[in-house]
Amino acid sequence: MRAHDFALGLEQTEDLPLFLRISSAVVRDIARGRLRAGDALPGSRTLAATLGVHRSTVVAAYAELAAQGWLETTPGGATCVARAAPDVSARRFAASATLRDSVPARTGFSVEAPPAPGLGFPVTKPGDITLWGGAPDLRLVPPELLTLLSRAYRRAIKQHGSALLGYSRNARGSLRLRAALAELVSSARGLAAQADSLLITRGSQMALDLIARSLLRPGDVVAVEALGYPNAFNVFRRAGALVLPVPLDSQGIDVAALAKLTEKQRVRLVYVTPHHQYPTTVTLSPARRRALLDLARRQQLAIVEDDYDQEFHYDGRPVLPLASADPHGNVIYVGTLAKILAPGLRLAFVVAPEPLLARMTHERLLVDRQGDEVVEQAVAELLEDGEVQRHVRRVRRVYQRRRDAFCAALDRELCHALDYVRPAGGLALWARAAPGIDVAAWQRRAAQRGLHFQIGRQFSLDGASVPCLRLGYALLDERLVSRAARGLVESVPARPARLVRASSRRFA
Repeated sequence: MRAHDFALGLEQTEDLPLFLRISSAVVRDIARGRLRAGDALPGSRTLAATLGVHRSTVVAAYAELAAQGWLETTPGGATCVARAAPDVSARRFAASATLRDSVPARTGFSVEAPPAPGLGFPVTKPGDITLWGGAPDLRLVPPELLTLLSRAYRRAIKQHGSALLGYSRNARGSLRLRAALAELVSSARGLAAQADSLLITRGSQMALDLIARSLLRPGDVVAVEALGYPNAFNVFRRAGALVLPVPLDSQGIDVAALAKLTEKQRVRLVYVTPHHQYPTTVTLSPARRRALLDLARRQQLAIVEDDYDQEFHYDGRPVLPLASADPHGNVIYVGTLAKILAPGLRLAFVVAPEPLLARMTHERLLVDRQGDEVVEQAVAELLEDGEVQRHVRRVRRVYQRRRDAFCAALDRELCHALDYVRPAGGLALWARAAPGIDVAAWQRRAAQRGLHFQIGRQFSLDGASVPCLRLGYALLDERLVSRAARGLVESVPARPARLVRASSRRFA
């Protein structure tokens, strides 16, 4: 504990001299463990200045404590808690203690237990293999890019000084970063966006939370893909919404089923992942895209498009976001830099019409006045210089090779146990287990061998069993592909029945 941070809680007791009140406070701190044997106390001048008393009062208090065996002086002249302090229980100082001994185990008021957890990451140990879908390989971020980011960070501070470290004048995020991202989504994703069309958030989870706060009221209905992102489900539920599933198949969300739902329920919002559906990886077909946009226009639905991995599409022509074809302002577009650069930067963004951005900005001010202006300026510089775009092109090729190598390994080792369609993009694949395989047992047995993956139940809205695996390949370099496939083979819990393959099927 630093001397200038040392504070004492003095009892307001008129019948004790001030030096004894100081002595009692020190003993109480020893009794409750705040001060331990050997801890140094501040010098008499420092403590006197902190407490606003005369130095002689502190000297008298220290002398009293030393005489009773609580303190001792080290050879260097420092005053420390004695190595062999007296019995605390025998002292009347401790009996009158009013400060708590530790953080209470319970609250003094009612509080609800947390709801079912969302999607987190497994606890791993060195040597484990993680097939967690969606996690980018940060080892692919080259040292040169980190150096450029560090230099851009220093330049931002040097150029703008303390202005970037104070309260921001714009809760929507750095104008420079918004302009750079607007250029990115306009050129690469077909969204005709300007800087004023964007709001920067601390990750896509914050973006979803602000959307929910801005649009949803208790009792509103939110339609979601029957298998999807649990953390989004929980955000909508926390806003008081009724979250209802819509069936999903190899063409994406069933828009006809959604239309029937809107006839029975007053749906306020639809949450979709049309580029690479989360978790099944299927791409929403062109016909269903048109049907979904038309339904949203007719029913005045808000569509939240979570475009979490737009950059990583390997086969065929790039698929543009729904928002690029929406002239009526129904689509709220959520993008992120987590997969492009690193999740730890906490940078995502929303592209939406001004009335919604205004409301989201108001909600953002209530929970987080601003983002990290220095980081936003630094990343904006990398975007302007094209460094981020060059990095994306490099890692896209790497991830494509890893997808192909992992699929080849699965075809060799697990063709009897898994059926899957090679994903056109993304960082994971979705595989259906053969009849007779208990995927939950498979997951447990694999984890015991240091191999971690997700199963269908973790993405189900109601937690129902789904006989599927989500296998991420982004972290599998050349050394790990075969090990991962063999680990899957060795942990299969039972000999599967004959696997009937299907190129088109209903997922949920």
